[in-house]
Amino acid sequence: MALTDAQFTAWLKSADSIRCVLVEAVARISGTETTLYLSSKNYITAAADTPASTAYQACIVGGVSFSETLSLDGNPSIGYGDIELGNHGGARDAWIDYVWTNRQVQVFVGDPRWPRADFRMVFDGLCADLATRNADVLNLVLVDKLQRLNQPMTEALLGGSTDNKDRLLPLTFGECHNVTPLLTDPAALTYKFHNGAAERVIEVRDNGAPITTFTTSLASGTFTLTAAPVGEITASVQGAKPGGTYSANISTLVQHIVQNFGPSASRLVSGDLDAAQLATFASAYPQAVGTYMDQRANVLQVCQELAASVGAQVVMTTLGKLRLVPLALPAAGTPVAVTAQDMDARTLQISQRPAVASTCVLGYCKNWTVQSGGLATGLPSRSASSFATEYLTTTSTDATTNTDYKLSTAPVDENTLLNVAADAATEAARRVTLWKTQRHVYQATYRAHLLLTELGDAITLTHARFGLSAGKTGIVTSISRDWLQGRITLGVLA
Repeated sequence: MALTDAQFTAWLKSADSIRCVLVEAVARISGTETTLYLSSKNYITAAADTPASTAYQACIVGGVSFSETLSLDGNPSIGYGDIELGNHGGARDAWIDYVWTNRQVQVFVGDPRWPRADFRMVFDGLCADLATRNADVLNLVLVDKLQRLNQPMTEALLGGSTDNKDRLLPLTFGECHNVTPLLTDPAALTYKFHNGAAERVIEVRDNGAPITTFTTSLASGTFTLTAAPVGEITASVQGAKPGGTYSANISTLVQHIVQNFGPSASRLVSGDLDAAQLATFASAYPQAVGTYMDQRANVLQVCQELAASVGAQVVMTTLGKLRLVPLALPAAGTPVAVTAQDMDARTLQISQRPAVASTCVLGYCKNWTVQSGGLATGLPSRSASSFATEYLTTTSTDATTNTDYKLSTAPVDENTLLNVAADAATEAARRVTLWKTQRHVYQATYRAHLLLTELGDAITLTHARFGLSAGKTGIVTSISRDWLQGRITLGVLA
């Protein structure tokens, strides 16, 4: 039976533990996908182990490190790391001709006295490359599985012989206002707004004026005009139906996108998702969103834009499970208490002081086709004005903070994919609450028993320095692990 978290942590803390790192890395060698078994100490599995009777090459001489970040500005961040392999005298020079890119790498930690089944997986990701930083070492460059999402959403073109033959077939997720659909059949006047089954065509407009002369085919994400248009055709629509059911929920859409879009070889499967965490997120963040793509788009960027609408980020755990982690205080979960006893001496420092903000101007309900002219006559002035504006906005301000810090009340707009005014107002107020106080990122190097920490975890810091004597609870925003040295450097926003 595998060790529990508590048993593994107790072993990490024990003075009697002997740390051994096992690495199973796939490379393409002479056209064959081959697993190489590497280790930091001599280790041979027993006949009853999996893999059976296998000798791991004791060639790991350094590294076994991995760093990841929960960005404070909302941009996605792919974790990266390094495993240093001995190559004295060119013993492994042949490895530079192997194909390593985008191959799986798994890292396990345990005691060389243990059976293979007791070793704990601590990383499941990809190899980005094999580097040669000096003549005596090779370096496996690691990235997390988010790299698999760094791919185009779709490359499906309309085809045929019309003027739009080289255009991408559009995709709609959630509800989108005033999109420009793709004219797929000029003779029949058929327009496509989603490459797949869609939920609803809310309204079709000709130069901004609503029309009723159309029929829909929701199974194919299209509608067809029954009368020739006067000018530009736009529509407000509801798109994809994950698992056959329409949803505008961020978590549901992200899970649908990562499993069904991008090159098939790069897509995630259900086993790559932290199902429990994503379900909790879906319940905690039910806000309706919408996004429309008729140009080239990146899977990771699309998912991050959805998550960022509520201040969250797409991350991978060390075990290669996708999560949506909100940058919020208080952080979710029960905080882990840490003190100076858990840190290496004199490593605590303030690594960042994020800027204080008193005002948030949040864009929502995006107008996907901005029309500043050429609209139908007779439209109400309010409608004409809305078509000329890309986003509706809502503003939240803390007057006391604004006065204390002498800040501008006209900051740069932060645009989201939220659709509902009340949701946008709530999110704008939440962001002001988060940043109206001077926050700090407290960084320190901790002992091995904290190596299982993940981004987004809650930690209560107590220390004699930096105003922490009474304890402050924050959220883990950066992690740098070194499994060989048994140390982890954490950044905690509080």
